[in-house]
Parts: sequence; C-alpha cells; structure tokens
Amino acid sequence: MNDTPNAAPATERNVAMGNLRGFVTLLVIAHHAVLAYHPYAPAPPTSLNAEPMLWQAFPVVDSHRWPGIDVFVGFNDAFFMSLMFLVSGLFLWPSLQRKGAGRFLIGRMRRLGIPFIVAAGLLSPLAYVPAYLQSTSPAPGGFWKTWLSLPHWPSGPAWFLWVLLAFDAVATALTWTAPRWGDGLRRWVERLQRPAAFFWSLAAVSAVAYVPMAIVFGPGDWLSFGPFTFQVSRVIHYAVYFFAGAGLGAGGLGRGLLLPGEQLARRWPLWMGASLGAFFVLVVMFVAALSRGTTGDTGIWTAVDVAFVLSCACSSFACLSLFVRFSRPGPIGDSLAANAYGMYITHYVLVSWLQYALLRSALPGAAKGTMVFAGAVALSWGLTAALRRIPAVGKVISSVTAGTPRRVSASVG
Repeated sequence: MNDTPNAAPATERNVAMGNLRGFVTLLVIAHHAVLAYHPYAPAPPTSLNAEPMLWQAFPVVDSHRWPGIDVFVGFNDAFFMSLMFLVSGLFLWPSLQRKGAGRFLIGRMRRLGIPFIVAAGLLSPLAYVPAYLQSTSPAPGGFWKTWLSLPHWPSGPAWFLWVLLAFDAVATALTWTAPRWGDGLRRWVERLQRPAAFFWSLAAVSAVAYVPMAIVFGPGDWLSFGPFTFQVSRVIHYAVYFFAGAGLGAGGLGRGLLLPGEQLARRWPLWMGASLGAFFVLVVMFVAALSRGTTGDTGIWTAVDVAFVLSCACSSFACLSLFVRFSRPGPIGDSLAANAYGMYITHYVLVSWLQYALLRSALPGAAKGTMVFAGAVALSWGLTAALRRIPAVGKVISSVTAGTPRRVSASVG
C-alpha cells in the first residue's frame, strides 16, 4: 500500500516476520497437499450436493494413503492459521497511524478484497472440479449446473482473506471511535515485559474466546453464507491473535519481545519443547475423549478444547522464537516472503489438480503427497513471480523484500 509523503517514519520489512510469513504459507500448502492421502480421508462424494459436504476439505481423495500424516495435519491445524492472523496484525497500528483510518481501509479492501473475489469467484470452483470428477456419475458440462445448485459458494482457503479484511474493518471502526486504542494495547504488552507473561495472557484470553464457542457450536462446525465461510468456534480466537499481533506491533518491531537478543529468541529450545509437549497432551486428551464417544462427557471435551488453546499458543511462540533467533536476509527467503501472498491465493487449484493427475499412479501416498507439495510450491511461486511483473497485479499481491527501503504492508500475504 502506498504511503503519503508526509507520513510517519517508515518501517522496513522485518526479516524474521517476513520469513515466518513465508514459512507459514509453505505449511498451508503442505497441509492441503497431503489431505488427499490422509489415513482417515472420507470416500469421494456420490454427489457434490450430498451431505456431509466433506469434499470441501478433501477435493481429491486417493486410495493410496500416507500412514502417520494425520499427526502432521493435526499439528498444523492446531496453530498455523492462528499464527497467520497474529503475524497479519503486527503492522496494523503503524499502518493506521501513517495512513489514517479511511485510507487504510481502502487499501485493505484493494489488498484483500480483490484477491478474495478472484480466489473465491474463479480459482475455488476450478479447484473443486476434481471433486466433481470423482463423484459417482459426473456428466460432461454438468459441473457448473451442480455448482450453482449448491446451498452456498465454497471458497476454499480464500476464507482467510475476507475474515482478515473484517478484522481490519473492526480496527478501522475502533480508530474512528477511540483513536488511541493501539496505544492502550502497546501499554498492555509493555507491562507484561517477559515472554512467559505475554504467553499466559494470550492463552488465557484465547481460552475465554474459544472454549465456550467450541462447547456451544462444536470445534469443527463451519458457517457459510454465499462465498463467506468461517469456522464458528475459532473466529473470536483468531481475532484475539490478530489483535495480540497488533499490540506487539504497536510497540515497534525494533524492540521488545521480537528482538533477536531478548528472552523469546534466547529460549527457543524451551519453546520448541513446550510446543511438542503441549501437542502430545492434546493428542492424548483427544484420543481419551474419542474413546468415550463424540457425544460423551462434556468435561473431557472441554479439557480437549483447553489443550488446543495451549498447543496453539506454544507452537506459535516456538515459531516466533525460532524465526526471531535465526532469520537472516537471503535471496531464497526474500523471494519466498515477496511471493507468499500470491502463493497462498493460487496454490489450492494447483494442489487439487496435481492430486487428481496422480490418482491413477501406483506410487505410495507418501510419494504422491511429496510430489504434490513440491509441484504446488514450484508452480505457485513461479506463477506469482510472473504475475507480479504485471504492474496492476503487482500492486495488489507484491510484498516488500528485505532490505528494500519501503514501508511494509500489514497483510500476511
């Protein structure tokens, strides 16, 4: 987004957070790439209209499975979108201060709204064609007729874009009604001082946001109206992470928790151990709850929800600590950070068609999943780099590279 000539002092892209954003984008691609080979993936749909519409999460289902990949999928699912919202919030307050609320929101509508329209309106239907082709009796030319008869318009991973835009709109409204709200967040973060204090505060607030919603609506329920889809139990939880990121960013990335020499970075082994330990507890609690039935004791399922909150916070802090401690500028990391947004937008259609192309192959699921991931990364990376050369497109999907003396966009992508 462009800044006014008399804006506040510029903030160059933070190398660690740019690299982290690229890494989380790779996790998103890997997550989708292996779902076709998940040991517990559902059977292909008899029809796209048949309930439950699990094909929205599994556009392609391969008979060759990848034993154990469910652990990777579960680990990812516990934290990676929450962390993406946190990173998205880091530059929120500086951008609002530089641009003012109105210009900020217009920029975000361009930055997020246009890609959402393209991704949800065009790329998502193309990504779900393989699901239709795998259904019981696909008819030539029948996809659009079936698609338009659905009760809503599945948008795939594009849900993240509109939810992020909604959070930006909330931040804009806050700025109109309480212009110094970001300073209040900054003071709250500064009072916490130590990473452990910030961690426990984040975990406590997100537990209040998530656990009651999971109890009332269920942890896996999604709500859709038109192309606008969100996971009901997590939407407030995601907002907590977004505004926690805003609080960190309001104090400036050049000081505080995200400095390489501070406690968070120095104690990265501790956070890594906490991440693995918390996820192990989550798995144990989940298996114990399943043994009592999906409609069993509410108490044990509440314990699973609390374990999810802790696993999410621990893994998010582990990633933050690793990238703050070890990130350095470099051509590969800079390129990945610059192209991550476009890769997020374009990868899903590439993943589903690569999975479909490999359906008749006799290769094991692990080989197929690895090939789909590598292919989707290479193709989405190259496609984004090419699209960014088109000036009108580049203004929307480009990210600032490390070392470039420009101001950074607040978007995760």
